[in-house]
Amino acid sequence: MGAHEHSSSNREFGALLSMCRADNTDCLLGPDGRYLNATAEQLYQSSIHFDRRARVRLLAGQATLLVAAGLFIADLAHHASGPGNKPLSPLEVSGDVRTGGARVGVRLTF
Repeated sequence: MGAHEHSSSNREFGALLSMCRADNTDCLLGPDGRYLNATAEQLYQSSIHFDRRARVRLLAGQATLLVAAGLFIADLAHHASGPGNKPLSPLEVSGDVRTGGARVGVRLTF
């Protein structure tokens, strides 16, 4: 979603650049820093709007990823042997102290 908003921002800013390249007087700035041409100002404000939305969505996605990773790690720390409600955990691997080898077994619970 952030990439889509960024694309929209680039499209609006590209339209502003095209307008400025066609006629430089359309892109003159007033003393307050705004474009004197209302269409140019609208394109610029629209570009900024989409850019802010893209930034918020990218930050929200990163925060969600961090929270998910934190919850995953917290779940591993509290349930080291795995979740109790796992319906099928057929493969068991354990070490055999007597022979120094490993045992692999399959367990099916009915």
